[in-house]
Amino acid sequence: QVELVESGGGVVHPGGSVRLSCVVYGNIFSLYAVSWYRQAPGNERELVASGSGIYAQGVKGRFTISRDNASKTVYLQMNNLKPEDTAVYYCNCPGVWGQGTQVTVSS
Repeated sequence: QVELVESGGGVVHPGGSVRLSCVVYGNIFSLYAVSWYRQAPGNERELVASGSGIYAQGVKGRFTISRDNASKTVYLQMNNLKPEDTAVYYCNCPGVWGQGTQVTVSS
């Protein structure tokens, strides 16, 4: 059974940076199967960065997905954050969601 645990969210000023972590517990075929999504209030959950490196249009050039096999962790580096990036961020692999971590971008 696979479990995903996110961390790293918080409150950040516009223009700031945050790195989210997603630790994978259990066995999955590859960390490249893990993607990042987000859901803002009133909006549907949307893909932010896929494990294969596809990014949502609004985050291209600002967000980067990476992974560390030794610690079974997938990261989402988020730079030059904007208020519209405020959301709960989730990591996902097929059939499994993490609990989410809140990122709030506010001055």
